[in-house]
Amino acid sequence: MSVVSLEKHQLFGHLPVEKKLNILVVDDHQLILTGTFDVLSRQYPEANILKAQTAKETLTLLQSQQFDLIMMDLSIPSQQGETAEIDTGIKLLQTLLKEYPNRNFMVQTSYVKALIRIKHEIDNHQAGFAIADKGLPEAQMLMRVNLALQGGTHTKDIKTGIELKPEWLEVLRLAFEESLTDKAIAERMYKSERAVRTYWTKIQDVLGVYPEDCKQSGKNMRIQTEVRAREEGLID
Repeated sequence: MSVVSLEKHQLFGHLPVEKKLNILVVDDHQLILTGTFDVLSRQYPEANILKAQTAKETLTLLQSQQFDLIMMDLSIPSQQGETAEIDTGIKLLQTLLKEYPNRNFMVQTSYVKALIRIKHEIDNHQAGFAIADKGLPEAQMLMRVNLALQGGTHTKDIKTGIELKPEWLEVLRLAFEESLTDKAIAERMYKSERAVRTYWTKIQDVLGVYPEDCKQSGKNMRIQTEVRAREEGLID
């Protein structure tokens, strides 16, 4: 083994560089997509690396091929011509974790906080799963790629202090992304308005938004709830 190969072997673990790998890279930014492709190609020169820029394209490729690693950004469009949104990537990842429980995933994104929305699904995933901020140095990113390929987990970047139930997240989404009233939220969720009000109290408790604090500071409680939810990455 050459000195260079030995250094790579020591730095990136025991996964043979020579192993034929199938990797899918998902990112709608062409520059980043090309850059990630080039980095992976250098590290895994024999790998078959494909690119996708939309959720639709990703699903189509997964139906026709098996990948050892799915490496994706969160801010992607649903299909060509549409705007890239974090929620699109989150929903796609949620679907993929359910449909492909034995595939390895690597999320490379500037919106790591948003993964808190599906932390339960990530924690229960049966194969490799790693997270890297897009600003992470190349060597560290590659170490996490290798970890995911070996079936390992690296999710400490997800904040664990804030966790909301799915129905609470839905209330936040409907209220602040679709601008619905509590009555409309109740109708959309097939719940009573009383149930929705209860959800609000639970949400505000988790986010640390309380009536007495808002009264003393003169802040609107609903607005403050929205501010805190956005700070924690619970809504876009």
